[in-house]
Parts: sequence; C-alpha cells; structure tokens
Amino acid sequence: MTNIIFVSPGKYVQGKGALTSIGEHVKQLGRKPLILSGRTAWGVTGETIRNSLQAESIDFRFVQFNGESSINEVNRIKREGEAHGADIVIGVGGGKALDTAKAVADELNVGVVIVPSIASTDAPTSALSVIYTDEGVFEAYKFYNKNPDLVLVDTAIIAKAPARLFASGIADAMATWVEARATFNGNGTAMAGGRTSIAAVAIAQKCEETLFNHAIPAYKAVQKGVVTKHVEAVVEANTLLSGLGFESGGLAGAHAVHNGFTELAGDIHHLTHGEKVAYGTLVHLMLEFHPEEELRKYIAFYQKLGLPTTLKELHLENVTYEELLKVGKAATQEGETMKNLSPDITAEDVANAILAVDQLSAPAAKEVLV
Repeated sequence: MTNIIFVSPGKYVQGKGALTSIGEHVKQLGRKPLILSGRTAWGVTGETIRNSLQAESIDFRFVQFNGESSINEVNRIKREGEAHGADIVIGVGGGKALDTAKAVADELNVGVVIVPSIASTDAPTSALSVIYTDEGVFEAYKFYNKNPDLVLVDTAIIAKAPARLFASGIADAMATWVEARATFNGNGTAMAGGRTSIAAVAIAQKCEETLFNHAIPAYKAVQKGVVTKHVEAVVEANTLLSGLGFESGGLAGAHAVHNGFTELAGDIHHLTHGEKVAYGTLVHLMLEFHPEEELRKYIAFYQKLGLPTTLKELHLENVTYEELLKVGKAATQEGETMKNLSPDITAEDVANAILAVDQLSAPAAKEVLV
C-alpha cells in the first residue's frame, strides 16, 4: 500500500526587500554558487544579488539562461557549474529558469536556492522540473530526491513584474485545489509519489480560498507596481500554498490538458503556462461534471484577470476537431496526470470538453455573467 507523502522546501522567505539578505542565507549552504538567470530577470535582480553575495565574500559565477528548460540547456549549464566547482546552484527568474536550476543542481549533486522574479507559476518550492524539447514541446516531469534548500521571494520585485504574469500565477495556483481534490477523491498518486495527505488537501483548499478572496485587488495593485497585504497573500498562495498543494496533493486534468496543448503549432505558444492551465482547469471542471453555476464562477473570475476562457483567446479559433483529438490523445496518454481525474477519460472526451468550455464562455454567454 502506497504511503502518504508530504514534502516541502527547507526554508521559505517572503517579503519586501527580502533579496537583500540572500548572501546571509546562501553562506549557510555554499561558498561557490553558480547563478543562472535570464537577461530580464537578472536586469532586475542582479545588482542586489551581486552586492549581497560580495558582502559575504561569496565567489559566484553567472550563466545566462537561454529560455527553454530542455535537456540540452541543463547539460550546457551543468558544464559551467563543473568548471566553476559549484557547491550550490541559484536559479533566478520564471518557471523555466527555476526548473532548469533544479535540474542542474541535481546533475551536480548540490543544493539549490530558488529566487522567483515573477509569481507566475508554482514551480519554486517543488522537487521536480517540467522538461521541454528545445522547441518548447512538453517532454517529461523530472523528479528529485529533495526540495529546494531555500526559496526566497522578494514581493517588491514581484509587484513590479508585468501584471499579466501575476495573473498567470493566479491561474496556475487556481488549479491546485481542483486537481488535489480530484486526486484525493480518486485515491490517486500525488507528484511527491504517495497518496494525498490531509495537510495537502487543507493547503490546497486554502490556496483557492485565498485567491477567490484576494486575487482581484492584488492584481489591481500589481498593475500599479505596489505591494499590499492582498499582494503578499496572493504571492504566498501562488508560490507556497500552490507549490505544496500540487506536489503533495496531486495534478490531474488541468495540467494534462496544458501538456496536450503543447502538441499544437501556432500562436498558442505565445501564451504563458498559467494561461493555458486556466483553460485546462475549466476543461477539468467540465469533465468532472460540475454544475453550470460553478463553471460560470470560475469563468467570471478568470475573465476579470484577463485570462483565456475561449478558443479565440487561446489563438485556436480555427482549430480543427482532429487537432483537438491530438490534444486529447496527449492529455490522456500513459503516464499523464489525467488518470488522477479518471482513467476512463478518452481523447474524444477531452476534445469535446474543450469545445464545451468555449461555448459556455463565448461572447453571448458572457452577457449572462454580468
């Protein structure tokens, strides 16, 4: 019988100006960090990180992340770490940069510090990475023996990132309770490898409650680049609650549909992870046979955040049914998390649910929401 498993990062630090203390935290973990970050994230955080590490006489090497969490990118940065003799990896940026940092640390067999520059996914706290091909097609989940040693979140930096990315993080986090509930009810397997714990269920449920209560005022505050109590609460929900909730709670239909969408070509690839997960969550709820009132509650919430709820907003207004079957086939393939919703769901079921969500969210339907 599979045991309940609950996992978490070694330490989680969140607040305005938290990044100024990174040197104090890192010196307890290593003296020769390898830092990887994209150009934009490093432009925002680099000076603060550099000053804090230098104040502690920490010898670091910086490597620019090329944008895709692929095996080739992991191997390239790993070689940089070996040349530096890195004893810890620091990942700075968005979800793919952070996933790559975790993969590099695992390859080097050293610890990892995670510094999100945006609150756009729940990747920071987990002991796994989503690996894509160099072209951005979902390839696999890569699992590790332990979670990050430190997750450090500076809300002043998060609040100045584009509000669209903040909304994307809310969308990713909104899938947490929907999927953990399905996994728990179906006695499925969580991403941590065991059954869903009562603790994970409670955290996932609190995550959704926090978002429904505080996401809209937090989103409006971030549009102005300011930190409020609503922002702090939502950053914690997007990052910590969602991270713990999905990993020890489980993924199901929403992320399986997201992964299926990566099979398609075109402008859908210009959308963020969370934007595709938002639509995937609606598809999950449709497949789970929820009443119209509940479906409309999620649709209205997403629309207030500018998240896609129609095929046109996914840049799929001209998608064919055959292409949707391709999404459904990928979402229900062996090893996908759709099984936590139900192992009986077929590619046709997914394709039909995608179309049904579009119909419910179409412009004519939106008039009912106001």
